Amino acid sequence: MTVTVIYGGKSGEHEISLVSAAAVARNIDSKNKVLLIAITKQGRWFLQPQSEFERIKADSKASFQIIEDESQEVSVIPGGTSARTFRVAGKIIPTDVVFPVLHGPFGEDGTIQGLFEMADVPYVGCTTLGSAETMDKEKTKVVLKQAGIPVVPGFCVRRSDLAEASRYDEILKKAQEELGFPLFVKPCSAGSSDGASLAKDLQHLNGAIMEAFNWDDKILIEKAVNAREIECSVTGNPTIDDGSVSAEKLTAYGPGEIAPKHDFYDYDAKYNDPDGADLLIPARLPEERLEEVRSLAKKAFAALDLSGLSRVDFFIDKDTDELYLNEINTMPGFTQISMFPKMCQAFGLDFTSLTNLLIEEAIARFKKTRNLQTSR
Repeated sequence: MTVTVIYGGKSGEHEISLVSAAAVARNIDSKNKVLLIAITKQGRWFLQPQSEFERIKADSKASFQIIEDESQEVSVIPGGTSARTFRVAGKIIPTDVVFPVLHGPFGEDGTIQGLFEMADVPYVGCTTLGSAETMDKEKTKVVLKQAGIPVVPGFCVRRSDLAEASRYDEILKKAQEELGFPLFVKPCSAGSSDGASLAKDLQHLNGAIMEAFNWDDKILIEKAVNAREIECSVTGNPTIDDGSVSAEKLTAYGPGEIAPKHDFYDYDAKYNDPDGADLLIPARLPEERLEEVRSLAKKAFAALDLSGLSRVDFFIDKDTDELYLNEINTMPGFTQISMFPKMCQAFGLDFTSLTNLLIEEAIARFKKTRNLQTSR
């Protein structure tokens, strides 16, 4: 089987993708052939030489580099079959399944998933709809509330709300009266804590709002919970699981706990500071609370029609012991310190078995959905 790993991308998480994708590629079962397609920050796609794969295989700490060889620029053919999806210099690059290791906008938001659907190629991860709705934190909250899953108190602000000074004043008043300081401000559709800030007073709140709007046209202002950060890995496809494919079984791994040493689990703590947080697997919780987290994680995964994989992130309020679902990442990090693969490993699913399972689920979903009627 030929597995095409796609990485890089136009988002602010480009560099993280290079690290995550290298970890994924070196842990794909050796019985498969691995091809590499890198997307530059400008959005150009290039087929990478086999030597790049051999380089990262030989060094467990290496991340991908992007080689921009003009003769190897990739074209995507919509409406064909997976064997004809990608072309370089007019020649077909056959692939059996795509493993997109892309974080954030243009990779985790449904855009590239829609392209794969149009190109008729199996791909690992959530569908177009699942990716799009979970990328938008406001819309995710709407679905979760409807499903009876507790979320952090807060509200959404749109760029148009800034057009009138009186409306902006109302937003500041609402934030202070209904939520109170400290507050957490973040873009609705960004990842890795890009554009997110902790606001401890009105002055900080104004700056945090402006910073979040640098990343998105919608932002969330939320209560800053004095929280323990709990994360749970989930795999499967509860929407179409009929018992015929084991990889489709809805399964939760963990949970684990993040103990950040920064003000919150920000970009630096996640990726730059090796001592930015302690990762505790399993989380320091009684078994009944661990099971509650696993149950809610699976419930959220199913409510949002997710498939493949996701990392579901929770808060436990240290003051009230209340449990909130914070957000869901449909293509979580796969770096050396990332929680998703660590939780799977700790609960019996090693990295290679994990990539096998995700590839198996992607192909099974593709086959089943292609049996659906699309025209008369």
